[in-house]
Amino acid sequence: MNLSILIPLLNEEESLKELYTWIIKVMQEHNYTYEIIFLDDGSTDDSWTIIEGFAQKNPHVKGVRFMKNFGKSQALHAGFAKAQGDVIITMDADLQDSPEEIPGLYEMIVNGKYDLVSGWKKKRYDSVVAKNLPSKLFNWAARKTSGVELNDFNCGLKAYKNVVVKNIEVSGEMHRYIPVLAKNAGFGKIGEKVVQHQARKYGETKFGMERFINGFLDLITIWFLSRFGKRPMHLFGAMGSLMFIIGFILAGYIGISKLYHMYNDMRYNLVTSNPWFYIALTTMVLGTQLFLAGFLGEIILRTKNNEERYKVSSEVNFL
Repeated sequence: MNLSILIPLLNEEESLKELYTWIIKVMQEHNYTYEIIFLDDGSTDDSWTIIEGFAQKNPHVKGVRFMKNFGKSQALHAGFAKAQGDVIITMDADLQDSPEEIPGLYEMIVNGKYDLVSGWKKKRYDSVVAKNLPSKLFNWAARKTSGVELNDFNCGLKAYKNVVVKNIEVSGEMHRYIPVLAKNAGFGKIGEKVVQHQARKYGETKFGMERFINGFLDLITIWFLSRFGKRPMHLFGAMGSLMFIIGFILAGYIGISKLYHMYNDMRYNLVTSNPWFYIALTTMVLGTQLFLAGFLGEIILRTKNNEERYKVSSEVNFL
């Protein structure tokens, strides 16, 4: 199978029929073998009924429906597990991603030998203040932090080799950082393609300004996980040991200083009246806590239970 097209969605009943017709047109024009997997993230409108209608008419259309809204990352995780195509395309259901871009993305993966190709909406039709400027700042921070040189991490239109999606773990709100996850997994050939961005035709965006706040927090998380996710003791243990040693040295110095003054009949103060004593004590306590945090992190990594982070209520056209 040439293509698996994954479409996560939430309450997009108005755009689904137009999107489906457009994708089928592109598939037929290029004679692709394909599957379209709609990932309904707990829609409360008639989105799932429409998807079931597509599936009845076209065996290439498949669907997964969540019991409630679990998030885009969880929807993509479910889709990646189901996808069978040699190339996986992800795109949003709001018609802001153009299916006409699919052949170009497919060619870059197949002939260009890229592991992953991310769309770049160079010309956008969103609000400059509410979306464009925060997005530019966010993308700059993501490039500097991750080392992945992409101009548009937020673009939902991406193409992957099948082996890539089978070897990355998408959780939380990490769908923005799939290229970073792929890089950390060892897939180094990551490209970018300028794609057409279309103004929203139906409904309203499901993401507000809070997505940028969450995005920056997730950026810190992925930075940490990429460096210490498999070895938390290397960070917390090292910091804890260093702080404990510094505190111990300070406490030793205070104690030795008092003994010296006592031995030489010199004037001395109580240890507890010396502010450095409390600094030393606090440093040792914090160092011990950091060390224990690293130790517990190592234990959790070795005993963690990989439970599903979402619940599926319905599926169509999966064997």
